[in-house]
Amino acid sequence: MNRPLWWKLCATLVLGMLALFWTISHLTWEAEEAMSFIAQAHQKTLRSYGAQAEAIYRAGNDEALASWLNTLQEQESTWAAVVRTDLEPVAGSTLSPRFVEGFGLGRDVSWKIHLYFDENPIMDLPFSDGRTHFVIQLPDRMRPGFYWSSSRLLLQLVLPLTVLLVICLVLYRHLMHPLRRLEQAARRFSEGDFSARVGLVPGVRKDEIAALAQAFDSMADRTAELILQQRQRLSDMSHELRTPLARIGLAVSLAEQQGTDQQLAKRIRSECDEMRRLVEDALTLSWLENESPTLRDESLDLTELLDTLVDDARFEYPDRAIDSTLPAQAPLAASSHRALGQAIENVLRNALIHTPVGGTVRVELAERRHQWHLTVVDQGPGVPGDMLERIFHPFFRAPSRETSGRSGFGLGLALARRQIRATGGTISARNVASGGLAIDILLPRHTEEA
Repeated sequence: MNRPLWWKLCATLVLGMLALFWTISHLTWEAEEAMSFIAQAHQKTLRSYGAQAEAIYRAGNDEALASWLNTLQEQESTWAAVVRTDLEPVAGSTLSPRFVEGFGLGRDVSWKIHLYFDENPIMDLPFSDGRTHFVIQLPDRMRPGFYWSSSRLLLQLVLPLTVLLVICLVLYRHLMHPLRRLEQAARRFSEGDFSARVGLVPGVRKDEIAALAQAFDSMADRTAELILQQRQRLSDMSHELRTPLARIGLAVSLAEQQGTDQQLAKRIRSECDEMRRLVEDALTLSWLENESPTLRDESLDLTELLDTLVDDARFEYPDRAIDSTLPAQAPLAASSHRALGQAIENVLRNALIHTPVGGTVRVELAERRHQWHLTVVDQGPGVPGDMLERIFHPFFRAPSRETSGRSGFGLGLALARRQIRATGGTISARNVASGGLAIDILLPRHTEEA
């Protein structure tokens, strides 16, 4: 099975581990070798001790030599002595010159000192006569490898950890670079940018992640195509619906002028108006959902807007009362007169539809901190608690609020929520204890004095 990413990861880990083991082994050997010799300054000190011992010995003063050895042993906290070697072969054997020349009672100061011995070695500094030797157990302060423990910790812990971190970083960057591009493309696509693609260069990378990126790009191409086709179909449908609706309206007007049944003509006109409103609302709702526009480029007086909407509603529903409580002025910045007006009109019409004949709809506007709080309360049957959020969904109507002949198509509140959100506000619903449904709209003022 072709798994290029698997082989890449395996090759990186195996080669990285081999490089790590070789590096640790080589550096450990080098460090141990470098730390196994007595420092030059200490070698010079030991040779100086040997020269002093030889000088006192040649002077023939044994008491002075003994005193000097005692002082040195106390000073260095070690053992030291001057000894004479008389090599006498037996049984007719002979000593080779090489043996005599290289003979010693201890180690030369220039030799390698093993770091793992528990006791310090004996150092031998022969006198010039070749038969007398100054021997001393290497003082602790002169023993090499003082930093060996910390060096081993560095080589066996810090170095492997560093190398492993580097390998992890390489693998992480190799994996996350395309995944991050995939994440960014997916986020942009979800936010409405249907041109977003991962766009990995073909041929540069051929593994499972590249295949995933190509699959995402293919999916994005197909999804974007379907969305554009859907928008086009919706646009075509709206265009096709407007034409027959206009013709029906014209036919109704002619029928009314020619004395046709007025009741039937009014019913046909009402249905045409309802269909036209449905088309307009559906188009507006689709535009708000697909494009997610920000409608905050106008300033207006909310009181003035509400007065106009309330007057229109009173004319449209003369059999219901509207009790409005509004401040003298309600300045509102960074909003949209048209979107906000349509949203509040839908909320107000919804309240009037579900308020019985002779009932009253209350409209109250008050300032709350840096917001305007608009409340529209009807005297209808209310909504079950678990459906308070669902009434803002397109084409949803609560069973308790079905009104024969005036129920609409369930787009009013859904459209109102999206329009109010586009202007920076929020809308919610709640049941009133005395009966009815209250719609609360919060709109940020965005004024300098706020």
